[in-house]
Amino acid sequence: MNATSGHRLATRLLHWFDLHGRHDLPWQHPRSAYRVWLSETMLQQTQVATVIPYFRRFVAALPDITTLAAAKPDDVFALWSGLGYYSRARRLQQAAQICMRDHGGELPRDFDVLLTLPGIGRSTAGAILALAHGLPYPILDGNVRRVLSRHRGVHGWPGGAATQKELWRIAEQQLPGTRVADYTQALMDLGATMCTPAKPNCPRCPLRDDCIALRDDLIAQLPERKPSKALPEREIHALVVRDRDGRTLLQRRPPVGVWASLWSLPEVQSPGDAQHWLRNHAHVDAFETLPTIRHTFSHYRLRIHPLLWRDARSKDAIGDTADLRWQPPDKLVEIALPAPVRKLLEALDQ
Repeated sequence: MNATSGHRLATRLLHWFDLHGRHDLPWQHPRSAYRVWLSETMLQQTQVATVIPYFRRFVAALPDITTLAAAKPDDVFALWSGLGYYSRARRLQQAAQICMRDHGGELPRDFDVLLTLPGIGRSTAGAILALAHGLPYPILDGNVRRVLSRHRGVHGWPGGAATQKELWRIAEQQLPGTRVADYTQALMDLGATMCTPAKPNCPRCPLRDDCIALRDDLIAQLPERKPSKALPEREIHALVVRDRDGRTLLQRRPPVGVWASLWSLPEVQSPGDAQHWLRNHAHVDAFETLPTIRHTFSHYRLRIHPLLWRDARSKDAIGDTADLRWQPPDKLVEIALPAPVRKLLEALDQ
């Protein structure tokens, strides 16, 4: 496909977008660099319908780079709690602080400089520049990868280096000379609403006439899936220690690793280790064994065995510290907890 063909594709796509695209997403009004950046970060690995209430709550509390940079990390995590992939929130704030220090409190408009900020990769940088400023930079999020893979008949897993290089080449080749922001949104909308992973609406797609996957009956095969790999499994015991007021003893997780810096339940390797840990922190009686929780990360599966102590009494050394705290049940919403831990604690209070 040459540049002229790419522009003809853009014309069809923009016509479809004007009639059927999404024009009322909260980050489109206004479509500022900060709001685009925040939405693109939240939308990584997460559906639009899930993101919308989180986005609204986040911008109501932290409406710009200045407030984000100055916020307490716990407040940022609490606003993010439930979205998962908490490293995104941490890098978001780190980038905001760099913008305050080095870029006058604004996101840079230079592509290469944007790439130096934590959490901003090639596609996010392209989205910021294209959507907020109308600059001719391509994006390659999950929806766009799917549209381009099918339309151009690109084989191979899109996350592989060679396949990704080819998709970037196509994405750059098809950029129009005008209405870059609308074109970029149109590509994302087409993937989200028409060229979906399952049951795509090919008869109504504006690109159907020259879609290679449709022509060759490859819709179900493209884009190709990531080669399967058996995930390792890990096990931990989680200590659910509650006092007579229903407060739960929480521990701050380490600053690196899974659920970094979030509040969570203390973890040990065995019930025997649990008794040793508790001797230093609370007076307890017999425990109850709760049903095992299974949680899958991208690189391993975790089996959590919760052990519940009721009517625990705090030892003198425990107040609310940097690493330990007693959290009332009606204030769990105020802190960032890993999703399976929040679900477990909420179930105990029902």
